Amino acid sequence: MSFRPVRKDGEEQPHIPAGLFKIRIPFYHWKWSWPEGIQGFALVAVALAAVSFIQEGIGASTEVAVLMVFIFSMLYMLHPTLGDSVFPGWITAGIPLVIPFLLTFDYGSDRVHALIALQLIVAFLFIFLGLTGLAKKINTLVPVSVRGGILVGAAIAAVMRVVGPSSELFVATEVRPAIPISGIVGILVCMVVLYSLKFAPFKNKNFFTRLISKSGMLAGLIVAMVVGIIIGELPLPRVEWGISPMPFGELFSNFTVFGIGFPGFEHFLAAAPLAVLLYLIAFGEIVVTETVIKEAGEVRKDEVIDYNVNRTNVIIGIRNAILAFISPYVPMAGPNWVGGTVSTAERYKQGKQGMNSFHDGISSFILAMAVASLALPLVTLLQPVFPIAMLITMLLTGFACGYVAMNMVKTREDQGIAVIMGVVIFAQNAAIGLATGVALHLLVNAWKKRKSSQPPSDNS
Repeated sequence: MSFRPVRKDGEEQPHIPAGLFKIRIPFYHWKWSWPEGIQGFALVAVALAAVSFIQEGIGASTEVAVLMVFIFSMLYMLHPTLGDSVFPGWITAGIPLVIPFLLTFDYGSDRVHALIALQLIVAFLFIFLGLTGLAKKINTLVPVSVRGGILVGAAIAAVMRVVGPSSELFVATEVRPAIPISGIVGILVCMVVLYSLKFAPFKNKNFFTRLISKSGMLAGLIVAMVVGIIIGELPLPRVEWGISPMPFGELFSNFTVFGIGFPGFEHFLAAAPLAVLLYLIAFGEIVVTETVIKEAGEVRKDEVIDYNVNRTNVIIGIRNAILAFISPYVPMAGPNWVGGTVSTAERYKQGKQGMNSFHDGISSFILAMAVASLALPLVTLLQPVFPIAMLITMLLTGFACGYVAMNMVKTREDQGIAVIMGVVIFAQNAAIGLATGVALHLLVNAWKKRKSSQPPSDNS
């Protein structure tokens, strides 16, 4: 007889009701799933890609950045523990907007203060909109041209962050900078695995192709690392054994309010427009998550999966608030890591024998990835490829933001507004870009509606 509560067919996984939340105690309300656990341990390379963003954004050492990744990954567990059936992630499309924002501040505590202020405002937006129930209305409140413009700006910023003239990933030559060959190979592999129509029919052909298709960007990272080492672009990894250092003292002294104090009003004022943009980007990912989980629930009738947008918002807000105080995080806390959620959902659809509850797979995946981030052999093995991981992440982000934006805006007026707004966001800043998008929407679309509503003149 199992010590765990048993779910009846067609009901939710057992939990402890707590208002908006549905508490599930680890290993009691869900059981360990080895396939997801193994994937989580292997795909820690994706989580560790954040190290490069943290170092560029706030200048943390590798040891502190890895500790931040661990703290961030452990906070993922808030979602399944509080009843949210999702693999959370970064606000990935916001990273190319966050880093340029941070670089406008002086290196050191001033820049960290800006990040803390930004993350606190983002936390407030998520919690406020989640508790008031306004989160579900965002799609109708914000014009599609403005939402498209934000994604266009993120796409341009993502690509230029790693291939623009100021990118540190460039290798100087007498004629022009050059993108690392290993990076080019890595991104090509990722594009084939994730988006190629030619590869799609082979995804479920055999165990090997299924493994590659579920690995997301990991396949590209591995190939890039091998190529980079062979041609001399990347150094051989110096693998060390044990557990990664945990320099909490350095983290708290140099990167938290406990060591450098609370941000000033000027930091909050500067961060507010970007925080609004980040929320709107993240809300788009919430819509994607809801669709994936709904599809999984339609296949598996034996379990009801309750995905509540308001609850998701509140939990994301709590994660961002905690991080702002103890480990400010450049990629921010977002609603969904598509790779983890989709991979788990696809295996879940195969039946109850393979995965009894969706919470089993999601929770095992998350916990394994968090623990793996402290495995020193893995961290040191992957350290040489961190810059390439940044390159691949940004280019994939640019690609995804670009096609989503183009698919989102339908009319020529909205398309024009989105492109101009996106360019202004990249060339200027979030505040000016947001103001430009709103102004253009009011001028162009309001005039268009007014003109179309006028009765035709009688010239007879």
